[in-house]
Order: sequence, then structure tokens, then C-alpha cells
Amino acid sequence: MYSKHTLLGSIIRHMVIWIAIAYAILPVLWIFSASISPTNNMNTQRFIPTRISWEHYRELFNDPLNPFATWLGNSLIVALTTSFLTVFLTALAAYAFSRFKFWGRRVGLLTLLLVQMFPQMLAMVAIYIILYKIGKIAPWMGLNTLVGLIIVYLGGALGFNTWLTKGYFDTIPHSLEESALVDGATHFQAFTWIVLPLAKPILATIFVLTFIGVYSEYLLASVLLSSLHKYTLAVGLNLFISNQWANEWGIFAAGALIGSVPFLIVFILAQRLLVSGLTRGGVKE
Repeated sequence: MYSKHTLLGSIIRHMVIWIAIAYAILPVLWIFSASISPTNNMNTQRFIPTRISWEHYRELFNDPLNPFATWLGNSLIVALTTSFLTVFLTALAAYAFSRFKFWGRRVGLLTLLLVQMFPQMLAMVAIYIILYKIGKIAPWMGLNTLVGLIIVYLGGALGFNTWLTKGYFDTIPHSLEESALVDGATHFQAFTWIVLPLAKPILATIFVLTFIGVYSEYLLASVLLSSLHKYTLAVGLNLFISNQWANEWGIFAAGALIGSVPFLIVFILAQRLLVSGLTRGGVKE
């Protein structure tokens, strides 16, 4: 039998849960309603449209002036490449900081953390000039290139992720690697065969966090990219609402929903590893 206090507490908890769910789902339902509404006007938008139309979704892929599929592909290329490289470089750096003792180790860790405190926006002018000068030597990695954008994103992703991964590596017993070394393995083999399989949760966490941040990033991409067919999804979708909001609202809503699918796929595939990756990585130096 539940006491009155227990029953009241249970009701309050369930109310809070359902309010939080409604708070998260209602905007998505509103966007979906806008994407299937033929009015294409935010001012006259209804939560339940009087008539359903899928014309906005067809326009996304049939309008040559707004290459939505190209924008989506560019975002996936940039986000996936940045995420994989971030995981790879972060794992190498974190392993070195976690397992080896060398001069400047602590200073290096503190420097990474200090640099991470300042957002990349503060260095926008410097980043722009650097890519401009790089483009004169190697045009394929300068301004208005996906490679240049990936390099910029990598610079902003390594600091905090190295700290987080290093903390997780500290929880893995050194004796496992020592046993492998006794059996004849090198440090790199112990790293790839012993440490990395045990570090899957934190690596998945780094991958998902980086993917979400890069895939939805707008400010840097809008400054560094200038060609229509080089735009990422966030920059491209802005074209639908930057000039005539009312006339492009339905198409923008449809593009936003389609663009959210990669988020869901990545999160579903990695959700079982995320919780342990975030909690176990939070240990002190």
C-alpha cells in the first residue's frame, strides 16, 4: 500500500516527466505540421492543418536554386569526418597524457583546458586570414572548402575531449597493458588491442558530441563558406528564412525535419554507450 506522501510524490514526478516530454515534443510536432501545411505561412499556421500536402518535401529535392541534397551531403561529410578524426586524435593524445610521464605534461593539459575556455568566435578574424593564406598555397584546403572547415572544427574539438578521454583512460587498470607488454606486445599494440576496446563508451560519447556540434554549427560555416554548392545544411536552410520568412516557412520546416534524421540515427546507435562514457570520464587528474 502506498502512503499519501509516496502517492503524492509519485504523481508529482510523473507530472514533471510528462511536462518535460511535452516541452520537447510539441515544437517538433509544430514543425511537422508546418511542413505538411499547404499555406506555407507561419502567420496562418495551425497545429492541425486543414489540408495535408507533401509539396514542400518535393520542392526540397527538385529546386535547382536550392540544392538541399548537396547541403545535406556536405554536412554529413564534414560532421562524420570531423567526428572520426576527433576520436582518433583525441584517443592518441589522451593515452599519452594518461600513461606516459614527460616534461610539460601537466602544462600541456592545463593549456588545452585554458584554450578551450575561449570560443572559436573570438578568433574568427585570425581563422579567416589563416585559411585565406593557406588557400593561396593549397586551394583545396583554404576558404570555401570543406577540408578547411573540417580543420577549423578539429582545432576546437580536441581540447575538452582530450581531458574527458584522459579521465576515462585513467580508470582502466595499468596491469592489463603490462600483461600485454610482458607477452611481447608493443605500447601501440597494447593501446589498440587492450585500451581502445575497453574505452568504447567514451569514444562513442566523443563521436556523438562532436557530430552534434559540427552538424548543427552555423556561424563558422556561414563565414568560411561562400559558394552555394559548398554550403552545409545549417547555412543552406537559412536561405529559406533570411529574405521572405512567410513564403519559405513550410520548406524550411520540411528541411529541418529531414536534417534531424542523422541526429536520431547516430544517437540510437550509440545511446547504450553514452551514459557510462560521460560518467566514468569525469575523474580528476
